Amino acid sequence: MKLPSRSKAYMIPEYSLTGDLLSFLTCNLQYRYQNKGTLPPSKPVQRWFGEFIHGVMEEAFIQWKQNKTEFPWDWLDDIRPIEDLIDLRLQARGLYPHDEDLFFSSTNHEVENLNEHDHKKLASARAEKAINIWGKHLFPLIDSSELLIKGIRDMPQYNEKRSRSNYYGINGVVDVLTSMKINKTLEQSNLDNYNNKIIEILKKNEDFKDRIKNSKDEEDYEIIIDYKGMKRPPIEVDNPKSENKWENHKQQILTYSWLRSQQEDAKSIFAGIIFYLNELVPSKEDLLLIQDEMKNNLIDDETLEKYENDFRLIENWQEDDKAPELSDEFKLERSIRIINIDNEEIDESLKKFDEVVYNIEESLINEIKGCKIQDAWKAEADERTCSACDFRTFCKNNKNKPKEFKIP
Repeated sequence: MKLPSRSKAYMIPEYSLTGDLLSFLTCNLQYRYQNKGTLPPSKPVQRWFGEFIHGVMEEAFIQWKQNKTEFPWDWLDDIRPIEDLIDLRLQARGLYPHDEDLFFSSTNHEVENLNEHDHKKLASARAEKAINIWGKHLFPLIDSSELLIKGIRDMPQYNEKRSRSNYYGINGVVDVLTSMKINKTLEQSNLDNYNNKIIEILKKNEDFKDRIKNSKDEEDYEIIIDYKGMKRPPIEVDNPKSENKWENHKQQILTYSWLRSQQEDAKSIFAGIIFYLNELVPSKEDLLLIQDEMKNNLIDDETLEKYENDFRLIENWQEDDKAPELSDEFKLERSIRIINIDNEEIDESLKKFDEVVYNIEESLINEIKGCKIQDAWKAEADERTCSACDFRTFCKNNKNKPKEFKIP
């Protein structure tokens, strides 16, 4: 009797919007080493802070929902225990801040020694501002926190003899606000929503107001939220080869909205909101980047005129100086971004995501077929990414590594 051979295992590749899309667009080769290999960055500061601030906001919302603790929260009594909990969770996953100027980890020091001075650590200062500035407006509006959303799409340019699968999966995590907690007319009659800054900003957004005006009276809607542990990126990028984070983040929210629409309990998505939480407490590096954006005309004239005093303080600031005292209005406005949800733009964002998936799949297949890693994966990152990359010393495409000096 002839036994049938076991059929080949069927696998559907899974891609995340942050871990894959944004990482790959930053640098293909760095993505390969960090995400598809076993070479995590030696100092994953940005990744650590992104995960940290997401976790802090999620846990703060859970505690607020249970206890309804009034704002402002005390850092030492209310916020530090949350920071410590999230830090321990990240350590269990092998993620550490690696910099005591960024965060005071309780695993390195006795918790009893904590005092208000440690509140000045950058990560803690941002966590405190995120909760006390945005949490009091955001938490009452949240319907679902850290909601996992998934979808499936046809594999782009599927080739039966070459492609790994005829489908691929997308996943992401978002917070969801609902119309049940935002008055349809945007009038803040609900006690929890009174003087809510998020609603005030939405009321000023023309695209959102048009969407409300053209919707059916009985239609429920949702707004999706994402947090970024980074400064607000410039709207335009002079170099077309440089990563355009501004546009990439918009595409991410548009793709999130499509993913959310695939869920059974989803309602119409009227808008997306991104919080750039570094803006609440900008670092020296952030201030230097803003100075660079001003020099290269990457900030629109209307914003420059509106916050002339703040931009003048940044322009005159020197790296060795104390950080300038920027206005609360300036930091607040730079830390929030409203994304209009348009069906045509969603289709375009999905096509671009398909293109990224195709490029990742092609690189993977080329490597599987024997192509060398640095030939299968491109390395075309900007100078800032290359300078901070652990793999720059052996990356043959790195334009920023030290030049070799030859003896004549």
